[in-house]
Amino acid sequence: MDEEVQMYLDDAKERMEKAIEHLDKVLGKLRAGKATPNLLADVMVDYYGSMTPLSQVSNISTPDGQTIRIQPWEKGMIEPIEKAIMVANLGFNPANNGEAVIINVPPLTEERRRDLVKQVKAEGEDAKVSVRSARRDANDGLKALKKDGLSEDAEKDAEAEVQEMTNTYSDKIEKLVEEKEKEIMTV
Repeated sequence: MDEEVQMYLDDAKERMEKAIEHLDKVLGKLRAGKATPNLLADVMVDYYGSMTPLSQVSNISTPDGQTIRIQPWEKGMIEPIEKAIMVANLGFNPANNGEAVIINVPPLTEERRRDLVKQVKAEGEDAKVSVRSARRDANDGLKALKKDGLSEDAEKDAEAEVQEMTNTYSDKIEKLVEEKEKEIMTV
């Protein structure tokens, strides 16, 4: 019976971890007004007929807080890279100097910052819903085990452990959201 209890606890923990990972990934893509290579993480380039992540055909750097520089491994990749950035529809206007693709990241307006903060809070809330859903499913499984002979004390202990995990992951979500809000609102 203990193995089944542990299975529910492990499943809940894994789902809560995934909620945090997803939130972290989503927040990393939100533009906070400064240039980071993460902004181009999902850009795919046509590399001799196959779609390849931009990071695998070039070096992406940020010489300063407002500029992203993409240095392709091959000069012939400059145009496909520019095209891929335009197709990705990230709101950037890439330019090239014959050697590299340069993107100027414009500073955010106050209104856009507020909209981004709302988006961050919504993403945080979605992550919390996922964590609570994992808690509910684990508790439902534990109740079913109780009907199958699990002692009430063992069920209560396991539920307490699930609640502790839920609190821990909810706190992590709060922290991620607060950090991103601060980053967005810092001019």
